Amino acid sequence: KVDYDVCSNYGNWLYSAGVGNDPRENRKFNMIKQGLDYDGNGDYVRLWVPELQGIKGADIHTPWALTGAALSQAGVTLGETYPQPVVTAPEWSRHINQRPQGQSPHPGGRRGPAHTPRQHKARGIDFYFSPKREA
Repeated sequence: KVDYDVCSNYGNWLYSAGVGNDPRENRKFNMIKQGLDYDGNGDYVRLWVPELQGIKGADIHTPWALTGAALSQAGVTLGETYPQPVVTAPEWSRHINQRPQGQSPHPGGRRGPAHTPRQHKARGIDFYFSPKREA
């Protein structure tokens, strides 16, 4: 069973968009970490993103990091059946190879992404909401 709470989810989306209140400075919403923590097997993503249904386990949270063979086996073609990521946050990298407790890694292993998305030099919402700096 997949849990869904409309108010909580909308509140979290607003927060991750940078319009929520947080007493801590420089806090960023890490989608990969949240996906692994709360949807470790990818069931929620699989329910709402049918294009990724063929990807097994936690790999569904980072399809761009799979090998071409693993994507092909899952019936996914980045840029055609599922979009390439526009950017990747540097904070995501430490979670990409992480697995929820008791889960084994993808049988094909990870040999690096088939496509390397560009990364912002500025991080998170600070990129959009930081005060302008004098040149």
